[in-house]
Amino acid sequence: MSARLSVVDEMFLRTHRGWGTPIVMQGLWRTDGRVDAATLDSLIADLTRGPLGRRVVRPRVPGARPRFEPSADAFPVEYAEIEAGAVLAWADEQASLPVDPERGPGWRLACARPAGGGTVLSLVCSHVIADARGLAAAIAAALQGVPTSDASGADGAVADMWDATRLARRVTEGTARAVAGLVVSGSRRAELRRFLHVSGKASPGTLCHSPVGVVLDVDAERWDAVAEQAGGTPNSLFLAVVAELARRDGETRPLTISVPMDLRGQGDPTGTANSVALVEVDMSPKDTVGDVRAKSRAAFSAPAMTSPAGFPEEMLQLVPDRVAHALTGNPGERDVLCSNIGPLPDALVTIGGHRTTGIATRAVHPGVVTSRTRLSAYLSRFGGSYSLALESLDSPDRAALRERAGEVLARHGLTARAW
Repeated sequence: MSARLSVVDEMFLRTHRGWGTPIVMQGLWRTDGRVDAATLDSLIADLTRGPLGRRVVRPRVPGARPRFEPSADAFPVEYAEIEAGAVLAWADEQASLPVDPERGPGWRLACARPAGGGTVLSLVCSHVIADARGLAAAIAAALQGVPTSDASGADGAVADMWDATRLARRVTEGTARAVAGLVVSGSRRAELRRFLHVSGKASPGTLCHSPVGVVLDVDAERWDAVAEQAGGTPNSLFLAVVAELARRDGETRPLTISVPMDLRGQGDPTGTANSVALVEVDMSPKDTVGDVRAKSRAAFSAPAMTSPAGFPEEMLQLVPDRVAHALTGNPGERDVLCSNIGPLPDALVTIGGHRTTGIATRAVHPGVVTSRTRLSAYLSRFGGSYSLALESLDSPDRAALRERAGEVLARHGLTARAW
């Protein structure tokens, strides 16, 4: 894994420092038996030796990028006895506890014992350390005892000097090309003007509420069959369901959905903690699942959201956090966020001899959040179920969000089991 932070990694680092919407990743894992403390202590030890066991170190030379270095620091497992219906309330509490990707530890594991039996595990990490797939892969690697690549890289002033020199060269050459493009291209000048007009400004309809979350399990075969019958894919059905759920009564304008696109397996050269790009899809109330499929295909074929007018995005790594945030605001923030995490590793099927009964992954915004994004949704598949995790800033409470989600799914011929 690359030791230097990417542009996206540093975006999440800025939010940790208070510039933008705070965000952590959380994996929730349910089993049919009580996982013992010895198993979890062993898991903690294995996780510290994997990709979660690292922290961000500031460079010694101005202009160099921060880098990751290994860190064996870990919080002890926290245990709780909870009521059977309090799983998500407990999970929200765990997501609000601090993690620090710079001073460490950047992650924490907790265990709840619901009344009636079983175990619920919460693994929370800073988004700087890993994205959702990276979090799941870290657990799978720890369970299998798979050695991970060394997250450290060349350190010291000489290495920082080389990195600063390479970064400055890329930014200088890219900026020169972009300026030349502005001279000859009216469309690029217009793109830059639009960007400068909206950067750092609050969007219309900005919300400021405490997030409300639910997790729903849906039969995977039924989900796939409904998507096919509607002329779509499982992913386009996901976007259609979430857009319908996010749309307010009587609202007729298109909703803009931000969709993370995983770069793993697509020649991504960085191998960084957050290997994603963002695209956007505009959806109107009359769009069918088939229409969403066509729009999604076009969006994924188009260039992802990036810096405007051909300017190199690495410019953001050469300016102070305050300036970078003023230029970008909260990148990718749209009406709705839909993140399809995909299938989770088979290695998660058991832990400590106990069978897994449910897994969900989500991003959580601890505390009060001001955001244009009214609803964030995360879809993952494990075994015979899809888990749909929803985080809303536009719903009065958990019960209302759960009820509305059930109604929307029912209109598509789907039923769900709520956590």
